[in-house]
Amino acid sequence: MQSGITQKQLTAHQRVFTHAAVKETVTGLTPLWRVTDMAEMKGLILRLLLFSGKFLLTNSKVLLPDLNVTCIIQDDCVLPCSYRPTGTVVIHWYKQQIPVHSYYYHKDQFGLQNKHFSGRTSLFNSHIPQGNASLLLRRVKVQDKGRYKCYTSTRKGNQEMFVNLELKAPIQSVTMEMSDDKVTCTSHNIYPMPQVMWATEPASAQEALENSTIRTADHKGLFTVESTLRIVGNLSDRTYFCSFMSADRNQVWTASQKNQENITHEEGHPLSISCMAPHSLENFSLTWTISSLVEQTLILKYDNRTGHMVNLWEGQAVLDQDQLLQGDGSLLLSRPDSMEHSGTYTCAFSSLQSRHIVQTKVNITVALISVDKKSQQRSWWSTAASAAFVLFTIIVALPRCARQRALEARKVSHTLNGAGLVEDGLRLCKDLNSSTSCKVEQPGAGCNRQSAHFEVHEEQSDVHRAGSFNGTPGTDSDHENEKNPQESPAEENEVPQSECFENNDIKKHWA
Repeated sequence: MQSGITQKQLTAHQRVFTHAAVKETVTGLTPLWRVTDMAEMKGLILRLLLFSGKFLLTNSKVLLPDLNVTCIIQDDCVLPCSYRPTGTVVIHWYKQQIPVHSYYYHKDQFGLQNKHFSGRTSLFNSHIPQGNASLLLRRVKVQDKGRYKCYTSTRKGNQEMFVNLELKAPIQSVTMEMSDDKVTCTSHNIYPMPQVMWATEPASAQEALENSTIRTADHKGLFTVESTLRIVGNLSDRTYFCSFMSADRNQVWTASQKNQENITHEEGHPLSISCMAPHSLENFSLTWTISSLVEQTLILKYDNRTGHMVNLWEGQAVLDQDQLLQGDGSLLLSRPDSMEHSGTYTCAFSSLQSRHIVQTKVNITVALISVDKKSQQRSWWSTAASAAFVLFTIIVALPRCARQRALEARKVSHTLNGAGLVEDGLRLCKDLNSSTSCKVEQPGAGCNRQSAHFEVHEEQSDVHRAGSFNGTPGTDSDHENEKNPQESPAEENEVPQSECFENNDIKKHWA
């Protein structure tokens, strides 16, 4: 069907662009039967030759070399085409005989356009009179790849140009993940299929770098590539590099990672967490984060292009910018805390086509010295409290015991003189002679008599009874005490002799 359309178009062009020339030539010719001399014959032959050349020139096709164009998938793409403008023009774009876009009668024609290109093509109509027949193809897809033909026809002739359209989806990024036994690199939405290369630092044997790579295409034709390499030796011994190279070898995107040995550090002491770039970087950014079981927190971010830094741990974390320009992005924690600063620290150097990550697990512990100090403080306070209590007891109890001993001495003295006996706050009276003074103590007073004291009282009571039975009167001192009660050393505690006690046992003792 397409060839028929093309033939009709060519026939129409022939009618339009050759009619005038044929008419002009044929009208001026003399019929052969009217040729009468040789000169006229030569003139006729010459005119026929000129007509033949003019006719061949009018119907000739100009062929130009192919153009190669590469466009980014999902971007708009221009397929170039130009011609020598000479009035009215007919333009047709094809992709392997599939109608893409048509223009004639001074406007776009979409009646024969393939549905795959529907709504995605246009010409630069305002530039057509100047000879620009280029095609704008919007939102190019993988399926748009191929060889396109630009056909133009004017009064001066027909022209065909061919454009080879190549498409690609650049490598946007490469992510790397590490476990105890393997490291995996992944990249998405790539076209064409890239090449994957592995390396380590320090270098490993080539057989140790053999990897498993899986390439899958989605419904759009874009590739997802996942490559896995087994860990060589200990995880912290090497830095792993994974590079994705585009099919045209014009782009290389590299991801690298190093997992350092775990750090255990006592809180309160400065700690430096190392992070070195694998090679010199010019335009890069540095990011420090800390991860716990719950979330990831940004510590600081530095942009080498602007020199701007955002530090969310101001006063706690420090970054030496002079060392950073030499590839040393180590983080210094001034006073790490066991609760706030324990976790997995991630340092990331990022540039246009690379990303380098260093991970370090840090465990901040409570310092043993601090524990000893706290124990010593608690022990000191306990000792001080005990000493204060003992001192208070001595201060309070010593005068009372002194007074009590003095009272006991006076009691013993009175008892030996036959004055009376006091025990457990109870007053014991016995009318030995005409009168006797007794001492009264308030119940609950300290240093009360014990059983040994009571035995002394019993012996003293026997003495009093013996004196009573023998009819021995009291001494002169006793009579003086009765006559002058104010001069008695225990005058506060004296009571009349007439007071008695209800304690039957004591009464029996005095009977």
